[in-house]
Amino acid sequence: MPLPEHVRFAGDEAELAGHLFLPDPACGAGPPSAVVVAGTWTSVKEQMADRYAEELARRGYAALSFDFTGYGESDGRPRDYESPELKVRDMRAAADFLTGHPAVGDGQLGALGVCAGAMYASAFAAADPRVRSLALVAPWLHDRRICEENYGGPEGVEAKKAAAADARRGYEATGEVAYVPVVSGSDPDAAMPFDIDFYLNPERGGIPQWPNRFAVMAWTGWLDFDAVALAPKVTAPVLLVHSEDAAIPDGARRFHDALGGPKEFLWTEGVQFDFYDQAPQVGFAADAAAEHFARTL
Repeated sequence: MPLPEHVRFAGDEAELAGHLFLPDPACGAGPPSAVVVAGTWTSVKEQMADRYAEELARRGYAALSFDFTGYGESDGRPRDYESPELKVRDMRAAADFLTGHPAVGDGQLGALGVCAGAMYASAFAAADPRVRSLALVAPWLHDRRICEENYGGPEGVEAKKAAAADARRGYEATGEVAYVPVVSGSDPDAAMPFDIDFYLNPERGGIPQWPNRFAVMAWTGWLDFDAVALAPKVTAPVLLVHSEDAAIPDGARRFHDALGGPKEFLWTEGVQFDFYDQAPQVGFAADAAAEHFARTL
């Protein structure tokens, strides 16, 4: 497999950095179809988006993984600030770049989202008719009810939003960003207050490019984002790959039930983080996504 091409392209607010994975020309005649790949919240492209982009390129697709605004090698401030609205705009910018690339076929655009990237890919697909097919891997798809179930009930949600408002005021007054860890088993204020091997293990996702920090002022945008309500607006064919032992399968079921177009749900085994970098989950999901795109692009 050739090494990816390091690319930079214009986003709405900053220049973005990505990796473009192209298939071996022997994979097929003519330019390949294109897929934009979105990793999960707080992530950088080297954690899971690169993996899926490479797997799709092995299966004949031109796939772009990239760092969202303020993350990894992309420009933009504040750094490590989770903004669903901005991430959806970044996906549009990535699609602009990818569909204009000379190595890519015209008009054949798919999107793949992993975990929370499924929310951003779905919002992008709902708003942009260029997205002709969507694949969601171990999708985290939440609404207010699911946020309350996962963040300490209505009181827990409101407490995080109050902390976000305080952090926002501090940022506007001083320019200083208040951060907590994304993952920590010892800090109850962490965005994910657990010991999660994927994020803490340097052999997996605990890599130097990922600083393990979450801007506290981002809680409001994250908690108020309603992915389940987007489902009726998504008319492109959708594939969901999930497991009962992965994150919030109830949200994925509800999203699937409300979809406005053709849909397929594949259930398999594995915990959430297996789908980021482990066999057989990654191979299973990549095979399923490639077959889905072959039918629908």
